[in-house]
Amino acid sequence: MVEYEERPPGDLPDFMRAQLVPLEGGSPVEVAKEMTVIGRQEDCDIRLDHKSVSKMHCILVKTDGLIVLRDLGSTNGTRVNGTRVRRAAMLPNDKLSVAQFHFRVLFGAALTAAEQSDKTQRVDPAELQQVTGKPAEDVLMDSSADQPMPEVYRNVLPDVYPEDRKK
Repeated sequence: MVEYEERPPGDLPDFMRAQLVPLEGGSPVEVAKEMTVIGRQEDCDIRLDHKSVSKMHCILVKTDGLIVLRDLGSTNGTRVNGTRVRRAAMLPNDKLSVAQFHFRVLFGAALTAAEQSDKTQRVDPAELQQVTGKPAEDVLMDSSADQPMPEVYRNVLPDVYPEDRKK
């Protein structure tokens, strides 16, 4: 008989951590348990409080290298990469749609890479010139003259557009 020990998300090795990142913006949702129920009901592990979500909509099971999803007979369906499914094996960066809620699934190396991309990155002088319209040396000289450096922002648009509801 095999016993499993529940550990807080911070104690899990990287390959066992998983997150659902809302495509419409918002904080990522940690998938902390090995088996996670998503639904509208209060005792669900991930609660989506909207009438389009079934009381017990779907379940996620973490295994080595992938997440297995099972729809629990929901009315409005569960989709993986735009295809309505009863069950599916999800890989990192797949798009999960629970009724009208859309998430990017991150775990393993994809989660680690996403967390690292939020950190400061080195800017190539040619890219800096392209953004500011000035040679990099001039920008650096401007900053030494107590002028603020131009701010460079990472594009926050999702990789996949939400489905078009007008079709």
